[in-house]
Amino acid sequence: MVRNLKVVGSSQPDDVTTPEKQKPTHYVGIGASAGGLEAIQSLFKGMDPDSGLSFIVVQHLSPDYKSLMAELVAKMTTIPVYRAENEMAVEPNCIYLIPPKKNLKIFHGKLLLMDQDRSPTTVNLPIDIFLNSLAEDQENKAIAIILSGTGSDGTRGCRMIKELGGMVMVQDEATAKFDSMPKSVIAGGLPDFILPPEDMPSQLMAYVKHPISTREARDSGLLEDKTGLTRIFSLLRERSKIDFTFYKPNTVVRRIERRMTVNQVESLDDYVRFLELNKTEQGALYQELLIGVTNFFRDPDVFDLLREKFLPEMLEEAQGRELRVWVAGCSTGEEAYTYAIAFREVMENIGKSVDVKIFATDVDQDAIMRASTGVFSEGVSADIPPALLSKYFFRKGDDYRIVRQIREMVVFAKHNLIKDPPFTNIDIISCRNLLIYLQQVLQHKVMESMNFSLKPNGILVLGTSESIGEAEIYFEPVSNRWKIFRSKGSRKSLISSDRFSITGQYRPPSFPRPATAHSSAQQAYEEERTLGRLLEALAEEDLPFMIVVNDRQEIVHVIGDTRHFLVFPSGKMVNDVTKAVVRELAIPLSTGLSKSFNSGKEVSFTNMRITNTAGEKVTVNARVKPLPEQRGKDRLAVVMLSEAKDTTPRLPQAESSTYDVSREAEQRIADLEQELQFTRENLQASIEELETSNEELQATNEELVASNEELQSTNEELQSVNEELITVNAEYQSKITELSELTSDLDNFVDSTKVISIFLDENLDVRRFTASASRVINVLDTDTGRPFGHLSHRLRDCDLLEYAQRVNDGGEQVSREVMTETEEWFQLRVLPYQISNHVRAGVVIVLNEIDDLKKIQNTLRETTRRYELAQLASNIGAWEWNVENNDLYWSANIETMFGYKKGQFPGNYDAFLNTIHPEDRNFVQSSVASAVKGNSDYNIEHRILYPDGKTVRWMSETGAVVRDEDGNAFKMYGVVRDVTERRQTEENLRASEARFRVIFDSSPIGILQLDMEGRPILTNRTLRGLLGYSDNEMAHLAIRDITYPDDLENDMDPFDQLVRGERDHYETEKRYLTKDGSIIWADVSVSLVRDDHGEPSSIIKVIDDMTERHKFEHSLKISRAAMERAPEAFFLIDEDSTILDVNEMASSNLGYEREELIGLKVADISSTEWTGESWKKHWADLSEKGTLVFQSHHKARDGSLVPVEVAANIIMIDGTPMNCAFARRIEGKGL
Repeated sequence: MVRNLKVVGSSQPDDVTTPEKQKPTHYVGIGASAGGLEAIQSLFKGMDPDSGLSFIVVQHLSPDYKSLMAELVAKMTTIPVYRAENEMAVEPNCIYLIPPKKNLKIFHGKLLLMDQDRSPTTVNLPIDIFLNSLAEDQENKAIAIILSGTGSDGTRGCRMIKELGGMVMVQDEATAKFDSMPKSVIAGGLPDFILPPEDMPSQLMAYVKHPISTREARDSGLLEDKTGLTRIFSLLRERSKIDFTFYKPNTVVRRIERRMTVNQVESLDDYVRFLELNKTEQGALYQELLIGVTNFFRDPDVFDLLREKFLPEMLEEAQGRELRVWVAGCSTGEEAYTYAIAFREVMENIGKSVDVKIFATDVDQDAIMRASTGVFSEGVSADIPPALLSKYFFRKGDDYRIVRQIREMVVFAKHNLIKDPPFTNIDIISCRNLLIYLQQVLQHKVMESMNFSLKPNGILVLGTSESIGEAEIYFEPVSNRWKIFRSKGSRKSLISSDRFSITGQYRPPSFPRPATAHSSAQQAYEEERTLGRLLEALAEEDLPFMIVVNDRQEIVHVIGDTRHFLVFPSGKMVNDVTKAVVRELAIPLSTGLSKSFNSGKEVSFTNMRITNTAGEKVTVNARVKPLPEQRGKDRLAVVMLSEAKDTTPRLPQAESSTYDVSREAEQRIADLEQELQFTRENLQASIEELETSNEELQATNEELVASNEELQSTNEELQSVNEELITVNAEYQSKITELSELTSDLDNFVDSTKVISIFLDENLDVRRFTASASRVINVLDTDTGRPFGHLSHRLRDCDLLEYAQRVNDGGEQVSREVMTETEEWFQLRVLPYQISNHVRAGVVIVLNEIDDLKKIQNTLRETTRRYELAQLASNIGAWEWNVENNDLYWSANIETMFGYKKGQFPGNYDAFLNTIHPEDRNFVQSSVASAVKGNSDYNIEHRILYPDGKTVRWMSETGAVVRDEDGNAFKMYGVVRDVTERRQTEENLRASEARFRVIFDSSPIGILQLDMEGRPILTNRTLRGLLGYSDNEMAHLAIRDITYPDDLENDMDPFDQLVRGERDHYETEKRYLTKDGSIIWADVSVSLVRDDHGEPSSIIKVIDDMTERHKFEHSLKISRAAMERAPEAFFLIDEDSTILDVNEMASSNLGYEREELIGLKVADISSTEWTGESWKKHWADLSEKGTLVFQSHHKARDGSLVPVEVAANIIMIDGTPMNCAFARRIEGKGL
């Protein structure tokens, strides 16, 4: 529905208000590009006009053409359509369209327009720009719809919509004319619905009317339904091995509610049942909870700080070793690649080459797979500076691909930050915008994991809205604003995890109980805290070093100082106790643990000689004691290590096995260990070789399978091609038959015609000719194949060979009249012989006899020439119209008048009507019809359009009707004359008068036109506003009525001289009286206007209001007088230190005339050495403070120095700052 054509003007109705109740229930952002018009029309055709929604349509529009989208959409719907304007409030049940050359955003429900960056290096993505702003402004009230279009614009915006709780709908790619945009969103796993446009309205209304969508605030019932949430978390853990129990409840519930709305489920119990039966929905919910928003150079200031300060330091320190970076929660890899680019740029800047390895991890395997390809949509160009984009990416199709140099710096892996062991010896960890989704208990675990992974002085980078919480014991801030921290190096030997915790020389932080944990989880958590406190207390006692190990020989707890016995290798975290202890303890502990778990008895080792981590040779005793078993838990044993001189406290003695490892056995054990290690290494190498071979065989097998599939596909394609060839062959056979018949027909036709034709090949050899060719060219049947240049002809002044050569070389075809030696006339045409549109294969020479025609043409030409001379002499053209058969004859002069070339006019009445200007066509038709009926004469003027469709001319026509005996019209004769110049003159006169009226009335200076009696004829708006009278009132006033009485006499004499014609102009200054009695001063310019005969006809007065200037000049005189009488010297100085004015006292003190001082520089009269820089500093100081008082010496004209105290002040004169300085002479002071 077009509301008073506001569809094209964009303004909303003036009476529209925006109370809370009239705000849209949801805001629908629609993105479309090529092929999107049909989809948009289909969508709005079925949309309820009272849906309560607002629709904002963003398209890729040409900047050079006016968009007709508003009019086209308005035809399909009764919903009002508006073109977006800046700060336009978005109303429900309205459609808003983006204008050309603009980008669109929304802020607090108002649309904001910005100019597009049209530079060639910038990719403009208007759909992403709007959808990002819509997501941030409306969050769960935002809906994105992506329709037909090329490229990937809209994908990043849809990701932001999903992240903040909105809904995404995409056109089914099978129905899209161009499917790149829908495919890009679908490939990102973002759509909630994939539908054809005509099905979208019903689904959209179902979504927005769902109870969850319609309520104003979130229902706390879902948060309190622990049973339902637990069932959901259990299902997701079974599917993905990820437990979402300790994720932020509000985030999780918001995502669950969104899926409930999408699936039209109203209760949590119903959704759980739906989830249990629907594996696809489990995957959708899992992806929903993992949606991550990331992009290249997110928070650019963070990366600027890293590149400027921290990365150069690390690269300088890392010479000769690998520098390790861990990007945790990397999603689709943008941030990991950003770090790689940043490191590469810094290395180039400082001239260092360091091996940088970036570990990028995430729990989402699909995201990791996409990240590892290094392929990104064109939308990334909006985040990456053009120089880096061209340097580290290359374009392939619609995508950008990362260069190999950067790709090889990054290793992608699936990794659960909560459960999987962390990386070690890391220099930088980037864990941005991940902690905000976790509850505090998981945040603490993550921070401990990060602390363990980082090397001392390593860097931790968090999101700008995250903090380290209680982990300040591990980290110190180096940039609070950008959340960059440095490791203090105070880490434990091992870290707490789901499987083990540590008590040692550093105490773990005390964590608060998680508010949303279930009772069983709370109990387990309390037990863990109790065990932690017990182990901390034991750590402070003088006890042997103890390790709690499970039946998989994995470390669970460590008590005591780890420095002497435990050594953790670099790389992935190792929990195997036999690999963590010093080498000599590995075999005894492995043997002891095995015996202890199998027998359930304590095992002891004595007199073991080892080399501790400090390189010292010591003798140690070891005890391995199994701990009481607990149902459903791992079996545990405690390993106690102490030096032989220590007295190890005895637990209650049970049956025990003790082994005395003597010194003599040490060498044997070492030999065996070395042999075992060699065997293990060989075995490991063999295993790796077998694994490699297996992988290669698998790869080969996959390649063979793929090759087989390709061969099958190729075979099918070849079979299809073979069928096509059979069909084509049949078609060719049919064509050959037709060609044979056509050739026979052509041969018979050529032989029967009297037209002379000669066919030459590309070498200009004779290929074929007609029998009549011998009349003009000396050719025989045996000349076929002979060069055409060898043949002679009987044409005068005609070089046939030259014509043939020119056309054969690609020149224009030849067409001319030629005469034979016997004075017979022929029409000669030399044409290219074309076998296709652009392929030439020789030349065709054609000669048509025109001897009789030539004689008739000569006679007709002479008659026509005389007739046209007569018409030209009278400047008219003649026409004749046969009313019965519609034939229309024009003289050549009319064709020229109507823009036709001679003989180009088709010669019928309909063609004549087509030349008439569309606005005059009905008038001409009715005038002709009226004349034919005898109702009126035919004497009209009308416009015509030249064949070029642009040139317009005016024609005057007069005609007469010829009738038969019965009074029926059968012919009409007439003449036509071009009157364009006359009409243009009239139009110019009218336009000139209109321009004069506009200029006259809009002039900022008052204008008054008087007759020769002094009565006002015409006044402009400015003068009427100046005097306060209306136009009607001014018409009844005389000059004396508005002139100040004292100024009447001074103005009368020159005015009378003007009236008498003795002078043409004078100027004066006078006062006028306004309607309210006030006085204004004006400069008046009075001019005499003469007519075409030089006689005075009127008087023009130009009245310029000078009241304010007069007041200013009066004030200036007073000020000048006061300045001249001032007891102190006065100087007016500009910013360039030039003296602009002085008073008498200044001239007197320095011995100059006033005119001599003006124009001098301050340095010319001051003893101070003023330079350009010192004066600028002085001026800046004065401008800042407003006033400066200082003492100095002025140089008089005779060279003497005058001591003065100067008070300098900044004043503004006509918007320009000036130095108003007063210099008071200090008596009794000298140099």
